[in-house]
Parts: sequence; structure tokens; C-alpha cells
Amino acid sequence: MNGRDLVRSVKAVSSVGAAQGVRTVRAAWRRRRADATGLPARGAERARVPGPVREAEPGPGGGVVRFARSELRIVVAVNGAVFWGWDGAEPEPSYALAGRCPEPDPRAVLEPDKDGGWRVVAERVTVVVSRHGAVEVQTPGGVALRRDLPPRWWEPVGGGPARWMQRSEVAADARFFGLGGRASGPRLRDGTYRLWNTDPGRPFGPGDDPLYITMPVQLVVSDGGTHLVFHDSSWDGAVTLREGEEGAGSGHDRVGTSELRMDGGPLRCWVMVGTPARVLLAWASLTGAPALPPAWALGHHHARWGFGSEQEVRRIVAGYLEHGLPLDALHLDIDHLDAHQVFTVDQDRFPKLPVLAEELRRDGIRLVSIVDPAVKVLPGNAVYDGGTAQDAFVRDAAGRVVEGVVWPGEAVFPDFTHARVRAWWGGLYEERLAQGFSGFWHDMNEPTSFTAFGESTLPRSARHSLEERGGDHREAHNVYALCMARAGFEGLLRLAPQERPFVFSRSGWAGMQRYGGAWSGDVATGWPGLRASLALVMGLGLCGVPYSGPDVGGFDGEPSPELFLRWFQLGAYLPLFRTHASLRAGRREPWEFGAEVLEHARVALVERRRLLPYFVTLAHLARRTGAPYVRPLWWAAPEERALRDCEDAFLLGDALLVAPVLDPGADRRAVQLPRGRWYDTATERVYEGPAQVLVDAPLSRIPVFARAGAVLPVRGADGGLELEVWAPAPGRTGGGLVVPDGGDGWDEPEIERYTARWLGSRLVVEREGEDGGGEPSHPVRVRGAGRDGFQM
Repeated sequence: MNGRDLVRSVKAVSSVGAAQGVRTVRAAWRRRRADATGLPARGAERARVPGPVREAEPGPGGGVVRFARSELRIVVAVNGAVFWGWDGAEPEPSYALAGRCPEPDPRAVLEPDKDGGWRVVAERVTVVVSRHGAVEVQTPGGVALRRDLPPRWWEPVGGGPARWMQRSEVAADARFFGLGGRASGPRLRDGTYRLWNTDPGRPFGPGDDPLYITMPVQLVVSDGGTHLVFHDSSWDGAVTLREGEEGAGSGHDRVGTSELRMDGGPLRCWVMVGTPARVLLAWASLTGAPALPPAWALGHHHARWGFGSEQEVRRIVAGYLEHGLPLDALHLDIDHLDAHQVFTVDQDRFPKLPVLAEELRRDGIRLVSIVDPAVKVLPGNAVYDGGTAQDAFVRDAAGRVVEGVVWPGEAVFPDFTHARVRAWWGGLYEERLAQGFSGFWHDMNEPTSFTAFGESTLPRSARHSLEERGGDHREAHNVYALCMARAGFEGLLRLAPQERPFVFSRSGWAGMQRYGGAWSGDVATGWPGLRASLALVMGLGLCGVPYSGPDVGGFDGEPSPELFLRWFQLGAYLPLFRTHASLRAGRREPWEFGAEVLEHARVALVERRRLLPYFVTLAHLARRTGAPYVRPLWWAAPEERALRDCEDAFLLGDALLVAPVLDPGADRRAVQLPRGRWYDTATERVYEGPAQVLVDAPLSRIPVFARAGAVLPVRGADGGLELEVWAPAPGRTGGGLVVPDGGDGWDEPEIERYTARWLGSRLVVEREGEDGGGEPSHPVRVRGAGRDGFQM
């Protein structure tokens, strides 16, 4: 043990108590010994590059280009996505893909190119391969979007997984987004970003990286176009980004670069080219449609680590009812479990949990349960005994069950990369359903195992099934939470087939949207944490995870009334709207912050309830198109550079622009408006974009703008669905989509399409149909125009 480890061990014992602290010290040493004996020493390595091209063989959708020391397979799919894999890598097996790969495009052709290279020409994209293995992606018009230089491998002389590096070049004006949940985003500046799902072990802010959800998914936006690139390897790695600079050095542009280094796994990737909407549609068709949350999950959630008892839960709910505040879900953290053991209930604190759940449901409030993957090592514990009988737990290289330390103490971890284990685990949710829970949040699933020093996760040498292919934690770590989400989602489908499962996770990987959403994890209380909250939601949405949200108010500390209110106002426009706090943090009930905050929070909650039909529509559209609810301002105009650099506002669907207040003491703020006419929804004042405008942002509200011509489904005064129509500019038309939904179940409601147009001085709103326009199916309320629909 070196001096640094000794200091960390002493701190661990003193900070978490003697018993748990000693456990974390032992766990750290167990982990170190396991890897020392279970991982092969790397030893000498030899470097390799593809070498010169030798020949090419056409095939469906593309073909194979063979080099002196490698080969490259290129396939263009019917949806326009491009796959390529080096060294014989195929698209499958893959944890990211949903089902089978899309069919190859029969019109894509492999043909010779200049200077001895080759190219694949398809309708939406051209892929050019140089004679030494550089791969360039071009638009149909010949504009280069990305150029991957020849890759390099470092292979252990004695055998084993090869490390590899891929360096790529993009346009000087390009901007990078994505890579999962990054607190410093949504635009990713110059720096190195690690690809290893990590529990930071403390509340995080914008400077902390990596966090809980990392993905090798980049969305790159430039004047020439937008593309998404996904390197399909779940191994530990890092991406180093450097934005370009126009006119750099001697009057020449300096290109932007992305350098990806991976510790193993196949060198294979997918690239999708087009508008942001087309790119996310192709990504969803590849990795799976986002799960559709029940309507109640789009309302307001209240959570806390430390409710402690049924009496406290009833007190909180009574407070919401007494103050006239809408509440749709209440979350129970680990303190409701029996000694923190998963799938149990503390009968002293929660003696009649099913009765409590039924009482809350009658008031329109659902209970949501935390679920951790760690299982306490305790013979007689039903989950431990059942998992032992199923041989469900992760083992080390010597065949021993791996033990770690989590909240219940010494714990073991299910191997969710085995279908049999997923089926067993999914069946355990029957106990949660019997207790009255309607939804589930997965925590500690990076997976986290407390250690006094070193990484707080399982040994890298720990063995996993990996769908019976076999492998270790180096490959399984990043997909562990994804597979846990799959286990829960599929188990709930079997146990309650009439209801949509509601699952969201702290950790995950590419494709996690198939099983649910995410939340920010333990974001630090403070104005930087508020800003990081928005960055995480936007970044995850651009990686294909549309449903997410932060801990409103921050996980730790005590937010000032102003900070809490501004966070609350932002949360009211995010997909997952949830207040949450640590056991040691201040309260998060709105009435705890004074009468003024309470009144303004009520306004935000009422507005969220009014917009619920719009959120439901966005959820259905996300499922069908992959488009996130929360979109960057450049979503419809990526060529607008001013919008690409705007990170403090967002589009909510196509109709609304939300400009949260992210700085203390601000009662006005600048807002960058995209092209077109926009209405301030509070004053109905008209603004013309593109422009930057200065608007009022009093403590009572944050600026929200509606696009002229937008048709929004909202909740009317009688509780029914109503169409809110924002008048188009003179001589222009507008419209919108509406998906009426009963709130749960699997019916596929029809998408209703509406148009709004001026007929003389009268605004006409019609529902589109096969036989032309017809009367709207819902009451219509026009805003931004005079009485009786006349333009002011």
C-alpha cells in the first residue's frame, strides 16, 4: 500500500463509519488482487496500420476493401446509415443494436476511385477509401463531412485484445455534441472525455468528467451538414476533441479533430448523414425506438433520500394537497428498504405499504421504487438465495463469486449480460408490483462498489457471460446498466403486460432508450449545477435518449430560494420533472422556501399540468421518429452558426422556445431567436428572428416563446384537450401534430395533423384528412391575434 492509498483508507474509515470503512478498504484490496492475478500482463506490443490497398470485392450495399495488413468492410443500409468494420468486424453481436441490422441498400455500389482508392456511392452518402485506409464521408453533393485517417492498432505479442486509435478530421467550423451525459456540454469544447461509466462518488458540477452515462456517440454539426458517428465498442476509452479554427496560421483553416483511443473491442462504426431530424431517425431505427412512458410519468415527481416512514410520506402528500400543488408521483429511496436490501420493505417504517400505495393512487399519485443491482450476502435473504441457486452472480477469473461493498454491506452482483439472469431478475419485480409500485429508478448500476482507493466498481478481471460469448468486466462494464434496464423492462412486460413499464436509470449505454430514460445523478447544488442539468438533458437527447431530467434543486446542500425556484422553473419544461435531495440536504418541498417561491412554483406546476398533452405528443413523436423533446436551437437550422454556439436555451418540440434563468440575480436575459416570428407567451409581444433580444425574466417566470403558426395540444379549463393556436405571420401558414393518449396501455393513437392559415382577416384552423380539411376534433383557442380571430 502506498502513502496515498493509506490516506484514502483512513479517510474512508472516518467518513462512513468504522464497519463500512473497513469493508471498503478490504474491497479495494480484493479488487487489486483480483486484477493482479486475473488480468494478463500486457508486455510487449507491436504496432500495426492497414498498409497499402491490395484488392476490393463488391458486396450487398458496398463491399470489402483489402489492405496489406487488414481489411475494411463497408455497407450502406437502406436507411442511409453507413457501417464499416476493420479486421473482419461485423455489425453484430452488439448491445447497441435493436434486433437485426437494417438491410443493405441494393443501389449502393463499390467502384474504383482515383489514386488507387475505392468508393461506395449511395443515394444519401458517398464513402471514399484512400489506398492507405483513410475513410472519408461525403454528402451526395461531394462535401466532405468527416475524414477518418488510417487507424492504428497495438497488439500484445503474446496475444490478447488490441488497443486501437482512430483519428478523424472535420470542418473548421464544426461543433461537437453528444458522448452521453456530459456536465460541461451540450457543446463539447477542446479536451479529453473518458468513455467509462463512473460514479464520481460526490455531487458533480460542470468540471467533472466522466459521469454515469458515457457513449461513443458524437453528433457533429457544420456548415456542410450534420452527421452522427457511433464507434461500437463498449471497452474503456477516451475521445480527445479539438475544434477547428478558420483562417488559422498562414491564412489557412485548421480542421477540427477527434481522436478516439480504445483499450479493446472491435474497430467498427456507424455514420448517419442528413438533417438533425433525419440523423436521429436513422439512429433510432438502428438502436431502437424510445420507450413510451405512461402519461403520469410526464407530470411532476417528488423524491427524497430520507422520507423515512409512511407518516412522513403522508405528511408530504398532504402538504401538496393543502397548498394546491399538482403531484403525479412520489419516489422512495433506499431508506424504505429493510437494511438497504433490494426487493424488501422495512416493515417497522412502512408496515402497510400496499395500503399507502392504493391511497395515493386514488389521489392520482403513483409510487416509484429505487432498485439497486447489489444483493446483500446473507443466506436466508430470498434474492441472495435465489440468485445463488440460479448461479446468477458475477464470478472472478478463479471461479469465485465477486464480492463488493454497497449500501447493504458486503454484496454480490447479478450478471445481467446473461439472458437467464435477466429473466430471473425481471421476475423479482413481482414483489415491487405487489407492494403497489408503478415505476422504478435504477441506481448504483455503473456498477458501483465502494472502495477506499482505486476504481469504485467491479474488478476488470471479473468474468461475464456476454450472451454466452464469454469475457470480462473490461467489455461488460459500460453495458451493465443497459442490460439491467433490459431485465427490468422485459420483466415488467411479462408481469404487467397491460401497462407501459416505467424505468429510468442513473447509468446506461447506447440503446438504453429502448427500456426507459435517465436522470442526472447527484448534481451539485449551486448555479453551476443548474447549468450542468440542462447540458446533460440536451446531450443525452442528441444521443437518442429523449426522456431525462435532473434532481431539481441539486442533490446536496441547501439551495437559496432563488436558486431552487429557477431550477424548478427549468424542470417544469424538461421531460423528467423531479425534485430530489440527499439525506443530508435541505428540504425540497416548494413551501419550505417561503410564500413568494411557493406561489411562483405553483404557477410553474400548473403550466406543466396544462402542457401535459403536448408532452404526451412529444413522447409519441420521440417513439416514432427518435427526435428528443428538448432540442438545441439549431435543430431546424444547423447552418446558423449563432445558434450552434447557444447553450442557455432550448426548443421544446417544434413549438416552444424555453430560455431558463441560469445566473443569480437576473431579472432580464438575452435570448437568441431562430428565424421566424416568435411570441412571448406571457405578454404575447411579437419578435422577429433571427435576432438576439433582451426580455424580462422576473422571479415569477422564465421566458418562453411560441413559434408563430404553432398548434399546441394543451389541457383546457375543463380538463379536456384543447388546441392552442399561435397566429401565423400575415400571408404565412402554420400547423402542428397532436397525439391524443389515454395515458397508459399499448393502443397506437392516430396522429392528428392541423393547419392554421389566414382566410382574409380570419384565421382558419383545420384538421387534415384524406378527404381534405375538416373541423378540428378539439376546442380551439387562438393567441397572438385579436378577438374573433382578427389580426391585431
